[in-house]
Amino acid sequence: MGNSNQLPAVRQSPRAPSRGVIVASYLLMASALLLVMWQHLLPGLLCACLGFLLTRALSRALALLDRRIVDPDAHRWPATAAATIIILAPLIWVGVALTQSRGYLTDIPHQYKELLDYLGHTVLELREKLPPELGAMLPQGAAEIQQTIATYLTAKAGALAMAGKAWLGGLLHAYMGLLIGALAAVRPRIPPRAPLTQALKQRVVLLGEAFRQIVTAQFWIALFNTTLTAIFLLFIMPSVGMALPYTPALILLTFVAGLIPIVGNLFCNLVLTIVGLSVSPVAAAACLGFLILIHKAEYVINAKVVGQRTHMAVWELLTVMFVAESVFGPAGLVAAPLFYAYLKKELEASKLV
Repeated sequence: MGNSNQLPAVRQSPRAPSRGVIVASYLLMASALLLVMWQHLLPGLLCACLGFLLTRALSRALALLDRRIVDPDAHRWPATAAATIIILAPLIWVGVALTQSRGYLTDIPHQYKELLDYLGHTVLELREKLPPELGAMLPQGAAEIQQTIATYLTAKAGALAMAGKAWLGGLLHAYMGLLIGALAAVRPRIPPRAPLTQALKQRVVLLGEAFRQIVTAQFWIALFNTTLTAIFLLFIMPSVGMALPYTPALILLTFVAGLIPIVGNLFCNLVLTIVGLSVSPVAAAACLGFLILIHKAEYVINAKVVGQRTHMAVWELLTVMFVAESVFGPAGLVAAPLFYAYLKKELEASKLV
């Protein structure tokens, strides 16, 4: 009877963050992004965002396939299955790649000997054609070339070891980021109650939207470049008798490199021109001319696609990438479009621009 007069508990709504809490969330987010750059954790951050988006997209696709699911949030199996696929896919790919490359790895010593013999034969031909003063500077043959390579590798052993360690660390960070993103995508969606948690969630949501827009825009740009490059390599160049070697690899490189704004396309252009030079100077000139036309068309596509999605002009993107590269090195070139798009979203959300 004593409890009959008690009123039912009222569920309190989350309290809106104060101005000080919002400023604190900005400082924490800025510090986290700077820490990512200074500690070389950018691959982990990018893969975390990618794992989150891929898991959510795959989860929605699996939920649509199951007609029994009316509310995707009420069924956990699509999200769990999607996260499992995203987490295991890189491991399966590495396992298959190692299995398929076993024969290639065992054949490396034989290929290395053939390469040394070819280089030795080429050097001997050059020694005969060059003046005696210049020819004396060249190695005597394959044995001396091998000794020169061994001496260089010994002198650079420390640098090569550090580079290998950096690459391995980057791959591990990338996979851990993918793992974190996939697990974060399947967590229970509980609305945050603490003011700082609400503010930080808003920062992360805006960063995720900027990443999604950048990736989507770059995907269409890369697809545009790859389509034109495939037409050029598969149809135009063979029709004039200047087919380039490694055409499938070049097309795949065009798409993968095209996902990196500006820099990826410049790198791909350089590789394609060098491969064309290995065929003939005319082929190299044709590749260079075609790539210049592609690059000009890309500015229009970039301004149209990236500008509409992220509200960034090409000159803004180039300026930010130049400054970021001077401060953080090559990683700054990759991070600049994402961080600048996120900054503009924060400024637009605050109605400052």
